Amino acid sequence: MKKKYISVLLMAALAAGTLSGCGSTPGSSGNSGGTSGTNSGSSGGGSTEEGKVINIYSWNTEFSERLQAVYPEVKETSSDGTVTTLNDGTEIHWIINPNQDGVYQQKLDEALLNQASAADDDKVDIFLSETDYVNKYTDADAGAAIPLEELGINPDTDLADQYEFTKVTASDVNGVQRGSTWQCCPGLLVYRRDIAKDVFGTDDPEKVGEKVKDWDIMEKTAEELKAKGYYTFSSYADTFRLFSNSISEPWVKSGETTIKVDQKIMDWIDMSKKWLDLGYLDKTVKGQFNSDWNQAMGSKSKVFAFLFPAWGIDFNLKDNWDGKDGAWAVTNPPQEYNWGGSYVHACTGTDNPEHVKDIILAVTANKDNLLKISKEYLDFTNTKSGMQEAAEDDKSYASDFLGGQNTFKYFTPVAENITIAPLSSYDQGCVELIQNAFSDYFQGQIDFDKAKSNFETAIIERYPELTEVQWAQ
Repeated sequence: MKKKYISVLLMAALAAGTLSGCGSTPGSSGNSGGTSGTNSGSSGGGSTEEGKVINIYSWNTEFSERLQAVYPEVKETSSDGTVTTLNDGTEIHWIINPNQDGVYQQKLDEALLNQASAADDDKVDIFLSETDYVNKYTDADAGAAIPLEELGINPDTDLADQYEFTKVTASDVNGVQRGSTWQCCPGLLVYRRDIAKDVFGTDDPEKVGEKVKDWDIMEKTAEELKAKGYYTFSSYADTFRLFSNSISEPWVKSGETTIKVDQKIMDWIDMSKKWLDLGYLDKTVKGQFNSDWNQAMGSKSKVFAFLFPAWGIDFNLKDNWDGKDGAWAVTNPPQEYNWGGSYVHACTGTDNPEHVKDIILAVTANKDNLLKISKEYLDFTNTKSGMQEAAEDDKSYASDFLGGQNTFKYFTPVAENITIAPLSSYDQGCVELIQNAFSDYFQGQIDFDKAKSNFETAIIERYPELTEVQWAQ
């Protein structure tokens, strides 16, 4: 039986050969006898012209904004942001669907299912994936993402300056790189300066860093914060990524149907229940990316800190803060972790391989472009030499939002020590549903065994091909 990676529908397509057979290289049609034209997705042969439309699938406007900021071929973008026109007249069409509850993947999977038969200007040319499910699309059997070398990008030379763990994350099990990213996502602790001054007598990042440098010390600090009427973090979900990024085995091993809940996840469950009961977390905030969580970032909140990578500061904290700039600062986290990462893939069957190659190189490999992204968006970008430069340049990389602080000084040492957790095709569902299932347990509404049972039911409902859940003892 074939392993399930994309969806029930896509696996049916793969079994029939409709996806993986629609062009084994970006420059050849699946039935053109190896013609090296650029119209790779068409059933006809011989055309050497690229298409007039580049379809890019994503879950938000992050990649669109970065591309428009640094890609020199951009001429203009429509007022609604859905179409970007290049200097040669080619149009980029942005197809955006929300990530939550797997909606983005569902829409992308449907498009990939129809890739072989779609008209050239309807084909997927580029799609993005997150770390939680990148493995699903880079799998060689899925045939969805073109190996970069077949696109004309040499990972050993063109991407030599990228952080190694991002290259590994974007590769299949044979080490063939099938995607690239402009960002590296080490995480920090982001804290309220006024609360730090009230509780610790200082808001200095180095001194605050000593108060949060490991979990044992952090628990003592949490008691100090509680005594002054503050919460350490807003939600039990805020700490999840630090534990899930440290698991020793994937949630589901390749070729297996058993979900294994790692001991690190059990440790997170134990700590979350304890901290919520002790009052270190706000019981009114359930999970993340909801209105209560957003409000916890506001000036009236009693929450001391959040655990964020660079995108979290830019996309979440900055958008939800209603006070003046300079109220927040960053320091080291209690343990090194990585959260997220948007990977850019050339889609098998694209009729725009040259455009796609040019875009990937411009947005994920050009050091000057990446440094510009870092300046404009605070992204910790994916060149080691560039981030070292940024860490040493307080003037150019000062954050107005963080009161002139240079975040790259703190991000860089974390990034250099990240070892990516083992990935599986089921990570997004496991990550979402384990938190959902235990929320009621943390709140005292159900017992521990019921929470386990709820997770078992929910995960197998989402992925019917999985058969059992094994819990770390």
